Amino acid sequence: MAMLAYLKSSSIAAVWFVFLTFPLMVVKVNTLKNTVEWRWMNMLWVAIGAFILSAVWRWAMLRRIKGASKQEQEQAEAGKRTSLGQRLLEDPKLNRPVIGVVIILALLMPWVSEMYQVTIWVFALIYVVLGLGLNITVGLAGLLDLGYVAFFGVGAYTYAILNTRFDLDFWICLPIGGLTGALVGVLLGFPILRLRGDYLAIVTLGFGSIAKIVYENWEEVFNGARGIEKIARPGFFGMEMDISAATTFTYYLMLLMVVFTIFVTNRLKDSRIGRAWMALREDEIACVAMGVDMAKTKLSAYALGAFWAGLVGVIFASQTTYINPASFDFMLSAIVLSMVVLGGMGSIVGVVIAALVLNLLPEYLRAFEDYRMLVFGAVMVLMMLFRPQGLVANVRKTYTHRKVRAEETNGRECAEAA
Repeated sequence: MAMLAYLKSSSIAAVWFVFLTFPLMVVKVNTLKNTVEWRWMNMLWVAIGAFILSAVWRWAMLRRIKGASKQEQEQAEAGKRTSLGQRLLEDPKLNRPVIGVVIILALLMPWVSEMYQVTIWVFALIYVVLGLGLNITVGLAGLLDLGYVAFFGVGAYTYAILNTRFDLDFWICLPIGGLTGALVGVLLGFPILRLRGDYLAIVTLGFGSIAKIVYENWEEVFNGARGIEKIARPGFFGMEMDISAATTFTYYLMLLMVVFTIFVTNRLKDSRIGRAWMALREDEIACVAMGVDMAKTKLSAYALGAFWAGLVGVIFASQTTYINPASFDFMLSAIVLSMVVLGGMGSIVGVVIAALVLNLLPEYLRAFEDYRMLVFGAVMVLMMLFRPQGLVANVRKTYTHRKVRAEETNGRECAEAA
């Protein structure tokens, strides 16, 4: 009976999946020839694949439930047991060689790849910094922000306007774009200090939509839906560079930006304000009761998260040399938020990996044009089912009082002597 129920559930899942994917996998419309091609064999393969995946998933979930109690018992007996990934993150003898290899490969990549590949990696690194910035607001402080793209747009439009109308250099506009984004973040944070949860998400979503409407309708400043073109690329001591050289230069600039962002974020995470953010994320009422300034803590999280978005907004505008309101829609905020969730809330390494995967996977699956978004969505669904804590879970730090440990040691020595 259990086996029949098992097969029945998998069959129902396969039929339902075939129904959902029917327009994508079976029907192919040729708009040039005005014909419709029916690919019925695809439906069969989808059904077989969905049945197998459903069966494997149910078997894995059943095994996971049965092994949960056993695993807890083993961990209790063996003490704190860290996984290979955790040891790789914490042990310098393991992670330093890996970091060294990654740095060497990153530095050599523009010299062994085509310009198209370098451009893809430039945008991937831009998303890495965006994910790390949003990780401060959402991952560390627990403030759900669905309008993060607005700060990204503020930085991009700041550079576009200052460069095309006032002829200001990229390096002058770079800190201005970051500071402008931080200022807008503080202005947004003031009215919503008392909001949290779903209400906070709705307000930030509305702010992102308002920003896009302003970009589209205030033509005197933002040039409306036509956008702003002929934005200058970043220079290097007045040197003139062609598109290839400028793209390579932007790639190395983004590498430095990623390293700098990781360093600052890691230092902030271990600082007093970082611990205040995490306390606010866990329990806002208890955080206020312990004397933490809620207004200062929230505003600093919004300001710092928006600062990084403003910085990379400037680099984004210089790389594309053209921006319009369509570049800053809600889907961009959703993608960046997905990076934080998939990578692990508060995890720096996890967000970096998730940002690279979410940006590079669709690009490198272009060979499977009809199926790449299906594979992309399936990977995200499976990730949330089997790894809801993210790719790299954020491990809480534990502290042991040395005096207490010394007293326990002395107590055991006295007991043994007696």
